[in-house]
Amino acid sequence: LALAPYLGSLCAASGDAFLYHDYCIIGAGPSGLQAAYFLQRAGRDYVVFERSHAPGSFFALYPRHRKLISINKCYTGKSNSEFNLRHDWNSLLSHDRRLLFRRYSRDFFPNADTMVRYLEDFASLLKLRVQYNTAIVHVTLERDRQAWNGHYFLLTDQDRQNYKCSSLLVATGTWVPNVVNFPGSEYVEGYETVSINPEDFAGQTVLILGRGNSAFETAENILGVTNFIHMVSRSRVRLSWATHYVGDLRAINNGLLDTYQLKSLDGLLEGDLEDLAIVKDKKGKLHITLRFYLENRNTSAGIDSITLPQDELDNFATRAPYDRVIRCLGWKFDFSIYNRSLRLMTGKGNKKKYPQIKPSYESKGTRGLFVIGTASHSVDFRKSAGGFIHGFRYTTRAVHRLLENRHHGVPWPSTVYPITQLTNSIIKRVNEASGLYQMFSVLADIILLRENATAFEYLEEYPVGVLAELEVQTGRKAPNGLFVVIMEYGRNFSGADKDVFYYNRAVGEAQHAWQSNFLHPVIYYYNRLPTEHEMRLRPPDWPLPRPDAIHHIVEDFLTDWTAPNAHILPLRRFLENCLSTDLRNFFAESCFLFAFTRQKLPPFCQQGYVRMQGLVGSERLRRHAVEAGLLEDYTITDFLGNRPSDSHEGSQDHLLRDHAIPVHPLQHLVTAKDE
Repeated sequence: LALAPYLGSLCAASGDAFLYHDYCIIGAGPSGLQAAYFLQRAGRDYVVFERSHAPGSFFALYPRHRKLISINKCYTGKSNSEFNLRHDWNSLLSHDRRLLFRRYSRDFFPNADTMVRYLEDFASLLKLRVQYNTAIVHVTLERDRQAWNGHYFLLTDQDRQNYKCSSLLVATGTWVPNVVNFPGSEYVEGYETVSINPEDFAGQTVLILGRGNSAFETAENILGVTNFIHMVSRSRVRLSWATHYVGDLRAINNGLLDTYQLKSLDGLLEGDLEDLAIVKDKKGKLHITLRFYLENRNTSAGIDSITLPQDELDNFATRAPYDRVIRCLGWKFDFSIYNRSLRLMTGKGNKKKYPQIKPSYESKGTRGLFVIGTASHSVDFRKSAGGFIHGFRYTTRAVHRLLENRHHGVPWPSTVYPITQLTNSIIKRVNEASGLYQMFSVLADIILLRENATAFEYLEEYPVGVLAELEVQTGRKAPNGLFVVIMEYGRNFSGADKDVFYYNRAVGEAQHAWQSNFLHPVIYYYNRLPTEHEMRLRPPDWPLPRPDAIHHIVEDFLTDWTAPNAHILPLRRFLENCLSTDLRNFFAESCFLFAFTRQKLPPFCQQGYVRMQGLVGSERLRRHAVEAGLLEDYTITDFLGNRPSDSHEGSQDHLLRDHAIPVHPLQHLVTAKDE
């Protein structure tokens, strides 16, 4: 009854009672601020709602032991800012050079307090429109045919203030602790509240429930003061260097693996937590048993009347009692504030902690509701970096570009180049692009071919999961075929059970590039845009359907794909085979010869030589070409005709002084060497 007046006020609220914005963002964490930045730069009407008094409230508490596991590599040996973002996992994208994380910390694994300060500066320096101390407690829909998506989103905060928006971006992350209920679970301490003072655990025996980074982080903190630590989880330990997934166990936290394998009392066990039970004895010790031992028994009668596993199996692994049991099972998305009308559903299987969304990051149940940031990780869970700052800063930008096209008619940014620049464009991107590198197998560069393959249009970092919808989502047309440039690991190289340090684990020769294991560029070629049906039927673990042609650029130890023979030449020949054209660069002399000996000039000659474009030749450039075997070594008399022989030396000196070769005027247009 007490709720009736409140619910009635919601139902009776008139349109004038709502504060309207085109875009509403819930949450001022990293993804919420990143989305706000792009909307502000585009001049859109938006607001960010943050329940706390400052942005990044999650990082004010977590990780509990304050050390982030996102790397902050300040030195790479390069000054290219885009390349350096490949190894900066904390910075958000912006035009302001002051907002690079390395200006806030030099630590390779920074302190979480630094992240809080960074996010505060990001919001204040960029003057983002964040409304603090505003907790959204209810979200529902209002049908309206005039709205962008056929409905408005109605939001209500803790003070019963109502808001209306046309598009909703959910950036709340996953912050509700995962809890497993079993008999005796009331004796379990949560990661979110357990003491972080190691002295509180001195001389104690501890059981940790969980097997992720929070569990190992907790163990690492008390490893040196406890009697021993046991860790129980339903799955085996997954090492990030084996799975190539940054959310799995990182080396910075895996000290317990040493003490376990070197038999220093600590240990790891596998088991379903829902099958466990905890019984507390009179001394306050916690005994681990199995749920079925407690069925139809009165647990209040005392531990002496309860059968424990060691009563039947005297070497039961967890027969020793524990002083403390700590739950470190991660977090899940908060569905509680969303009305059923939004049809925001939980994921399936191991993705049930996330909401169900499309590869475009839009809710499967409600048009116009986008999930960004950590909560959007269902798109690439255990595959790429979409659940972390260095991944979702790019997927958030992709969502913004999709919205710009849908609601404001602004097509996906692109650049048009002549076809002669195709090889160079790809090589530049695979060596510099941070979005492709971090969001491997998820974001890709799309190259749309123009008619007769005379030019191409380059789109950067498009979500490959919606490739079939490219024309609708981007406002760009793809009638003449396309290339897709993506980064991938080897098909069978990643997994918890994989030995990633075996001999001959890397490939070095271009002819074996398809067997590359480490992250490397892959180029897919399609004669036409794949259909949604083809996307659904793509092979398992393939990011894309089977192409008409595919090319792997061989993996490189330095991740530097600029070797002329190993990287560039095979790529160029692949592109030539797909396009049935010659993509080489030629000297003007060669173009001059082709004009008399071929029916069709190569594109480089058509777009350069014939249009009087190129570099004026010099004797030094010509001599370099001759020594490299790229031009024939014509004698100077070939150009001087019937002049007397005694004038040869003086004429040659004159030519060298003039730095020009006296040939046909068109042949002054000398360009880069033939490849």
